[in-house]
Amino acid sequence: MIPGMNKKQMKQMERQMKKMGMKMDELEGVKQVIIRFEDKELIIDNPAVSLMNVMGQETYQVEGTAREVELEYEVEIPEEDVEMVASSAGVSEDEARQALEECKGDLAEAIMKLNE
Repeated sequence: MIPGMNKKQMKQMERQMKKMGMKMDELEGVKQVIIRFEDKELIIDNPAVSLMNVMGQETYQVEGTAREVELEYEVEIPEEDVEMVASSAGVSEDEARQALEECKGDLAEAIMKLNE
C-alpha cells in the first residue's frame, strides 16, 4: 500500500492501472533483499516488496532501510607468481607473497612496491 492513500483512493488507482494493463501485487514473506556491487552489498532486511507487471515487463519496488557491507575478497595467489615476484624484486618468497596479497595479486604493483 502507498503511504498516505486511503482504501478508496487505492481502489481507484488499482482500477486505473488495470485499464492500462498494469498489475501490482505485494510479495509476502520477503525476509531480505541484497543488491550486489563489485566491492560492496546493500542489504535490506524485512523489506516491503511490490511486483508490478506492465504488459509482460516485471518491475520490483523495494522499500526499507539499507545497510552497506564492504566485500573482502581473498585473492588466491599461484606459487609461480610468488616465485616470479621474489626473483624479480630480489626478496624472499614470504615477502613476495605478502606484497602480492597487499596488491591483490597484481604482479607489477607488487614488484614496484618491493623495489621502492
